[in-house]
Amino acid sequence: MQVKTIFKVLTLGLAVQMPALVFAAEACDRSCLESMVDRYLDAVVANNPAAVPIAPTAKFTEDGQRLVIGDGLWNTMKAKGKYRLFVTDVPAGQVAFIGTIEEDHRDADKGTAALIALRLKVENKIITQIEQIVVRDEKAAANVEKAGSPRPAFLKAVPAASRMSRADLIKTANKYFTGMQNNDGKGDYPFADDCNRFENGGLTTNAPLKEGQTRPDPKTSTNYSANWSCMEQFKSGLLHFVHRIRDRRFVAVDEERGIVFAFGFFDHTGGATRTFQVPDGRTVTSGPVQPWTWQIAELFKVEGGKLHEIEAILQRSPYGMSSGWSNWDQGMSDQMRDVTHE
Repeated sequence: MQVKTIFKVLTLGLAVQMPALVFAAEACDRSCLESMVDRYLDAVVANNPAAVPIAPTAKFTEDGQRLVIGDGLWNTMKAKGKYRLFVTDVPAGQVAFIGTIEEDHRDADKGTAALIALRLKVENKIITQIEQIVVRDEKAAANVEKAGSPRPAFLKAVPAASRMSRADLIKTANKYFTGMQNNDGKGDYPFADDCNRFENGGLTTNAPLKEGQTRPDPKTSTNYSANWSCMEQFKSGLLHFVHRIRDRRFVAVDEERGIVFAFGFFDHTGGATRTFQVPDGRTVTSGPVQPWTWQIAELFKVEGGKLHEIEAILQRSPYGMSSGWSNWDQGMSDQMRDVTHE
């Protein structure tokens, strides 16, 4: 009886103490999450996974392929670039990042410029998930690096009284994907008048005319134009050749700044899908001739229910490939998924 009594007292004492011992996870605020990106990239440069806190069970993918931590970019990255754009999701413990990097070159004294889209899941100040896309396009990387820093809108906080909910931010961003996939010129296109889109560092909306160039007319064009606004491109119906936008994974939301970050795949199936009718009744043929998939990381500045800034980095991938974070049905689906808390 005496032993049982002592055990009971000890057990009760532990019951009081256990919540503090077991459940007191260390919070990681904006500064902590963003610094974790730098610590991670520094560790990749040093090819030293031990230099950053990574869980033994952490999952790591690069370009949709699951790899052992220490493989892939870990073998070739030699420096960080200047361009740094964060989407920091404190409530979810997720941080997404687009930036420039430098990899090895045949000439040891030189570097090869590249772009990276990175997502880290951080729990109790330990990295538990690593997802990255490396776009090895030197021209694109040079364009982004030349910009030096993100456009001001991405760094500006939305007034507290005007902030949208996480769900509404994702819903608005997803209208971009749906509006492109179902591009008939008549959809719900939530573009602000000042909307602009950059892809791989190049301006793909409202692009200035080159010397001697005439602005294409949406009423006669058979291809959408980078000279048009976001709204003009979508209302033209000429993006209809984007047959499917799938594996739409919304991975980070910064409610304070009104930014949403998503990974996805744009499929161009070719064949009969290249021929379609535009809103004025004309039949046009456009888009890649062979099956083609873009692997993309895309982020959206959303304010007042409108899309103001869009930025993406992308690369061609094997047709129909998946992210490495979805099962087959999810990977083939065009339904949006909020995975910020997965």
